[in-house]
Amino acid sequence: MQQKNDKIAALLQKKRTEQKKSFAVLLDPDKIDFSSFPDFLRKATEHKVDFFFVGGSLVTHYALDRLVAAIHQHTTIPAILFPGNSLHIEPSADAILLLSLISGRNPELLIGQHVIAAPVLRQSRLEILPTGYMLVESGKLTTVSYISNTIPMPHDKPSVAACTAMAGEMLGLRLMYLDAGSGAQYAVPDTIIAAVRAVTQTPLIVGGGINTGEKAYAALEAGADVIVVGNGIEHNPLLLPEIAQCVQSFNQNSINTI
Repeated sequence: MQQKNDKIAALLQKKRTEQKKSFAVLLDPDKIDFSSFPDFLRKATEHKVDFFFVGGSLVTHYALDRLVAAIHQHTTIPAILFPGNSLHIEPSADAILLLSLISGRNPELLIGQHVIAAPVLRQSRLEILPTGYMLVESGKLTTVSYISNTIPMPHDKPSVAACTAMAGEMLGLRLMYLDAGSGAQYAVPDTIIAAVRAVTQTPLIVGGGINTGEKAYAALEAGADVIVVGNGIEHNPLLLPEIAQCVQSFNQNSINTI
């Protein structure tokens, strides 16, 4: 079915073709201080953040509408929903990662929540981004693993990740998302990223546990098209410019080697 709009999907595919990487900041509505949020948004614009992913596994205070409104008021950066379930839909956002948890065997997160959300999404103006979501073992139990009631993929089995991603792409999913989970002890291993990159053509998003520029650069080098950072910036605001500079340097180096 033709999407009502296809701007972000087309942009991601274009950037992948041009070998340009992107930086997404994950914003948890429960953790936003709205008094200082405009200043953060100005800094995000200054450091050329490409996307905001909005949401989380567990949202206890519904502030999605206020959060998206602030993003639109102070920036031109797309606000993309990163929903934990069908309740986390805000029609004023620009797009939604329609996540199918293909690494797990929980039918609710493979198709069940999607059935509930479908009528609302159909009536919205959200750009729908069908996404194969894969949790990777990260050294400790994360919120997303607990809430989703699924076992992450082993961190030392790149072939499992590769076959899972291949299946997702064959099913028509347009993006792949490798996630170690919020507050992960370890980031997604480079071997996992490289294995998925080698067998798929979809844009590849990688997040969880990226708390240094070195880890960000390693993920990009392994084949990530978009790196996502959330908790790391909450704990260390200086990580925002560090990761932004890392992505920009990677893109510049890629241009120079073409």
